[in-house]
Parts: sequence; structure tokens; C-alpha cells
Amino acid sequence: MVQSMLSTGIAPSLIFIVGALLIPFLKGRFKSAFMLSIPVLAFTILVNIPEGKHWVFSILDYDLILGRVDRLSRIFGYIFTIISFISITFALKVDDDVQHVSGLIYAGATLGVTFAGDFFSLYIFWEIMAVASTFLILARKTEKSQTAAFRYILVHLFGGLLLLVGIILYYQQRGTLEFDYIGLNGVASYLIFAGIALNAAIPPLHPWLKDAYPEATVTGAVFLSAFTTKSAVYVMARTFPGTELLIYLGAMMTALPIFYAVLENDIRRVLSYSLMNQVGFMMCGIGIGTQLAINGTVSHAFCHILYKALLFMAAGSVLHMTGKIRCTDLGGLYKTMPLTCLFCLVGSASISAFPFFSGFISKSMIVSAAAHNKLTFIWLILQFASAGVVDHAGIKVPYFMFFGHDSGIRTREPPLNMIIAMGIAAFFCIFIGIFPKPLYAILPFPVDYVPYTAAHVVGQLQLLMFGALAFCLLILSGNYPAEIRAINLDTDWFYRKGSRLIYALADRGLNGINRICDKLFARGLPDLIGGFARKASTMMILGFMVPVRFFTRENKFSPGPMGKHLEAIFESGTVPLGVSVALAAIFLAGVMILLY
Repeated sequence: MVQSMLSTGIAPSLIFIVGALLIPFLKGRFKSAFMLSIPVLAFTILVNIPEGKHWVFSILDYDLILGRVDRLSRIFGYIFTIISFISITFALKVDDDVQHVSGLIYAGATLGVTFAGDFFSLYIFWEIMAVASTFLILARKTEKSQTAAFRYILVHLFGGLLLLVGIILYYQQRGTLEFDYIGLNGVASYLIFAGIALNAAIPPLHPWLKDAYPEATVTGAVFLSAFTTKSAVYVMARTFPGTELLIYLGAMMTALPIFYAVLENDIRRVLSYSLMNQVGFMMCGIGIGTQLAINGTVSHAFCHILYKALLFMAAGSVLHMTGKIRCTDLGGLYKTMPLTCLFCLVGSASISAFPFFSGFISKSMIVSAAAHNKLTFIWLILQFASAGVVDHAGIKVPYFMFFGHDSGIRTREPPLNMIIAMGIAAFFCIFIGIFPKPLYAILPFPVDYVPYTAAHVVGQLQLLMFGALAFCLLILSGNYPAEIRAINLDTDWFYRKGSRLIYALADRGLNGINRICDKLFARGLPDLIGGFARKASTMMILGFMVPVRFFTRENKFSPGPMGKHLEAIFESGTVPLGVSVALAAIFLAGVMILLY
């Protein structure tokens, strides 16, 4: 074990977590260099480590496997370390160690989930992810961010409990905690599935995402967009590939957020709904379960992390420089933020799956897998969802931020580190779109797929033009929903309102029971016992004397000296001290006999 650790280096997850704990003690440029070196070191280890199990720790006759390396986990490890480097670069100028520490621990925990070889290790890192990411929302230090963070952590702790109970039941049934394929075949598997589905934001368990991500810090939202849902994609691909239920849940997930994204006014909320839409494609691919579908899912997750982070960085840069993020408050920023505008357009083209951008070479694999499996209805939904993405993330986001009406805001480009981070992500989006073979070469299965065929290109261009036409018609009619300030109700309405009902029931029901118990047991019973203890001997003697008194009076017997003495006690209602002591001694003697 020790030899394995020495030959393979330290686990990437521990590099991030331990490195994060050192950040508060560092200053200046050395701190920046140190933070950037962490993902570089982790990536170097991942490139050179052979497949197999590494970093195995034995605790109480149980093996914690921190490094199960195969083609599936390795490619997710690559993209998580790459996006960590980009996100850290974007956040270098942030003067807040809480955000730096939380972001790196969050990234490290995500790598821990990715390379976990057992469910116990998976669960530990799963919970660390939830806690660390919460601080990226709290760090904004607004009332909305605090309430959103509170809801966020409650939801994820609930999901973690579902996962934990499922793992325990799974261990009881199977006798193993090996983290691998499960399939839906019992209560344990359904609980594990639900815990993962919550992190993946599968409807109706999705509102936490659009509630929390827009309230995070400018840099925190970039980390959030990359890790939680995509780690859930990885875990779902590992445990439930080929699960038919995921096909339908994924298809619904691609279509439902489109309507909300079109209606939303907050740019980062639009991007949050768009994120759900894209994860829906991945879930659908996992559900189909063929090699083409899994390859499409993994490649789409790889590309999505890059272009979604790019879009969140562009929106975050605008928020950082203007303090505004609503469609109705922005516009005309291309004049003073041309580079940010250009990078945003690259991200929008990528998510829309324009040819020669990364989304085109990955999303089309999932759609093709649906067609190859003759899932006609699912294929139609995916095509509709592809066109819908163009309308909101592809056109709406850059249009309202940088074009549209002139808001009169005159600012400048964000700091250089933010520009560099966006430039790196934009480069990957274009490079992968033009040269997909390097990405295809590291996918879990051999790739026999050519994205740039006449049918694919023409078909996708038709969808893009359809989405663009729909947007233009809405703009020209003057009825585009984003220009209306409103609050959109989602499925979280049920648990928000339901929580009030539960609170009322708990207050009136459980607290009513509490008040009754307090009256009877906390107050009434002690008073009764105390009163009895104070008058026990008197009550016992008087209880004996009542029948004696009754007998002597009713039967006209002349009481003797003892009878007269007892009658005097009865008349006065008091008992001599000696009698009380004698009774107490008899009582204690009885207790001693019973106990010993």
C-alpha cells in the first residue's frame, strides 16, 4: 500500500483539500502561484498514473479506495482539474480566503467522488462537496444568498441521507460496498438513485439549482456550474447505465427548463435553467446506455463544463463590473466590454451546438444514439430541446447583456485574470469543435462516429435557424417575456408552501402534545409525587385508621389505650416523628432486600 502511494503520488483529491487548508497562511503572488500549481500537479498525476486501484487505506478491516482509475473516471478527472485551473485563474483577484478554500475543497471533493472505489469513500466526499459549495453561496453576504444557502444545504443533506440509507441497505443485501454498476432492482437502489438524481437536478428535484447558483459569488458560480451536477452525471453513468427510466427523465429535463429560461429576467438564472437542459441530454444518454450514448454523454459533460463555465464567467464579469445582472438592466455593453462579449458569443455558439464549436461534436452523439435505438419520440424531444437552447442560452444571454437596447452603462473590461480564464475556456470550446479526435481518443469506448457529415451539419443548421427565427419573431413583436419583471413559480413552490403547512402542523400538533406533556409530567406529576412524599407517612397511617375508626364507632366498641392514641392521631391529622422514621426505615430495608 505504502509503495503504491509512493509510486503514484498523492491522491488528487487530497492535494486539493490539503492545499486549500494552507491558503490562509500564504500571501501575494506566492499564494496565486500556489493555488494554480494545485490543479497542475493533480493533472500531471492523472496523466501518468496507470489504470487500476490506487491510494488504498485499510481502516478497521475495511478498504477505502481513493483511486479507482479507468477510462471513465480518468476523463472526468481531466476535465475537473482543467476547469479547476480555469476557475482559480478567474478568482485570483478575489480577496477572500473563504472563497478560495471552499472552492479548492469543493474541487478536491469532486475528484474524490470521481475516483472513489467504494461507496463509503464516495459518501464522505459527497457530503464534503455539499458543505464546501454552500460557503460559495454564503460568501456573497446578502440576505438572499444566506437564505438560498440555507435551503441549498438542507436539500443536499436530505439527498445525502437518501444516499446513505441506500448504501447501508445495499451493503446489507450484497455484503459489499464496491462502487460500481447497481441497476434499479430494489429499495436500496432506488434510494441511491434518488440521492444521485437530486444532485443532478433531475425534475422535480431541480429547484435548488436555479435558487442557489444565481445567488453565489461571481467566482463561486463558476465552480458551482462545473462540479455538483457533473459529478452526479459521472456517478449515474457508473451505477445506472442503461436504466430506461433515465431516458424519459432526461428527455423531460431537456424540455422543461426551456420555458423557464425564456421567461427569466436574471441572466444567471437563465444559465441555471440552461444547465439543467444540458444535463438532461446527459441523463438521456446514460439511460440509452449504448457505447455511442455513453461516449456522447461523457464527451458532452466534458464540453458542457467548459462552455457553461465560460458563460457563467462572462455573466459574472458583467455583474462584477456593473453590479447588474438582469436583462432589463443591461444592454449595449459590447461597446466597452468587447472581449467579454466575444467570449460570451463563443460560449453561446458552443452550447447551441454550432458547427466548429464543442457542443456540436458531443450533443449530436446523444441525439444519434436515440435515433439508432429507434426512440422516435425521445429523438423529437431532443431536437426540440436543441432548438430551444438556441433561443435562450444561444441568443438571449448575449443579446440582452451586450446588444439589445442601450442601457447607458459605460464600464471597462474585467481584470486581466478574468480575461485570461475566459480566453482559455473559449480556446478549448473552439479547438475541440474543430479537432474532436483528441477528445474522442480518451472516451470510455472506442469511437466510430463522424460528426461532420452533410446530414449532421445541415440538420443542425436547420435547428439553429429555427431557434433564431423564433427569437427574432418574439423581439419584433415586442412581446419577449424577458422584458417583463416577474417571479416564475417552479416545483419548489410545493415544498416552500408545504414547509409552512408542516410547520403549522408541528406547532399545533407536536407542540400541543408537548404542552400537554409539560402540564402532566413536567409540572403535574412532580407536584403530585412531591405532595405524596411530604405526607406519605401520615396518609399511610390515616389510611389504616379510617377503617379502625369506623369499626370502633359503628360497633360501639370501647377503644383501649392504643385505640385512643390512634383516635387522637386521626383527630389531629398529624403523625409522631418516630412513626415516620420507623416507616421510612422499613421502606428502605425493603428496597435493600429487593436490590441485594
